[in-house]
Amino acid sequence: MRAGVGGEQELSADNVRGIVLALISSGFIGGSFIIKKKGLRRAAAASGIGAGVGGHSYLLEPLWWVGMITMIVGEVANFVAYAFAPPVLVTPLGALSIIVSAVLAHFILNEKLHALGVLGCVMCITGSMVIVIHAPQEQEITSVKEIWKLATQPSFLLYVAMVIVMVSVLMFHFSPLWGHSNVLIYTAICSLMGSLSVMSVKALGTSLKLTFEGTNQLVYPETWFFVLVVATCVLTQLNYLNKALDTFNTAIVSPIYYVMFTTLTILASIIMFKDWSGQSIGSITSEICGLIVVLSGTILLHVTKDYERIPQSRSIYAPLSPSLTTRLTGELLDHVEDTRTDEEKVLRRQEMF
Repeated sequence: MRAGVGGEQELSADNVRGIVLALISSGFIGGSFIIKKKGLRRAAAASGIGAGVGGHSYLLEPLWWVGMITMIVGEVANFVAYAFAPPVLVTPLGALSIIVSAVLAHFILNEKLHALGVLGCVMCITGSMVIVIHAPQEQEITSVKEIWKLATQPSFLLYVAMVIVMVSVLMFHFSPLWGHSNVLIYTAICSLMGSLSVMSVKALGTSLKLTFEGTNQLVYPETWFFVLVVATCVLTQLNYLNKALDTFNTAIVSPIYYVMFTTLTILASIIMFKDWSGQSIGSITSEICGLIVVLSGTILLHVTKDYERIPQSRSIYAPLSPSLTTRLTGELLDHVEDTRTDEEKVLRRQEMF
């Protein structure tokens, strides 16, 4: 950012490139949710075993691969965006993918989007605009070794250790018990690993950018370490995102995943890159308010969806947390099952067995 007229902040050329790439990325990723979901349904119907219970028949389904390629294109654009702009700016723009997936799900998957869902979309766009206006300036980095120093700070190492412990507990304890009835399990694993993958993507993207500019960063082992971290995190995310999409409604998975992923990624970025260092209290407050509006919009997209018609006395949800959000999510899942086609109900019963 540069100081503009009247002390206002002006977007730098790199930040503009990052914003454009992030918006393109969100469009492709939002569409990929729908394509992959249709591929997962088709594969499960053909094999009788869904990805949510360990099936991998979707790997033979062409439609799933179309969705996968669409997502890869979006992720590549997202990858390049992080090379130009800070995560605090790029990550919240992923709200557009929620809007895209919700709208497409309304028309293609018959997962209805009502008036309050539209309001949620508007809130996501408004909050994203506020974040863009007040986003911090990108740090000037001249070597991957500078990023390595940031990644090995005691504060960030503590964050990494906490993520590893939490993911391990979720994967090996909670997932076998409640993974098929609690949407937070799979999405939490994806989000926690995602926060580390974004930090590594930022490091790797910056390294490649410097290499293309003439300063070779591929000779440093730190660059290849970040490559390993990205590969590990992305593969883990992909596996559990498939499970989440095949087990739960897209309109539920997408917002929850976005809220958790965005919050954890911004937290990780603040710890590692010190994004708020040097910013005014007003700018930081505006960014936080913008983030809250975005997160509230994504929650509104699914929590208020037909909630007044949900039976209050029935729930298939295995409680992990007594929070209101958890209970609402469980009731929404119950409602989603009741409104599915006969073929989908049979498919769900096969998964439960």
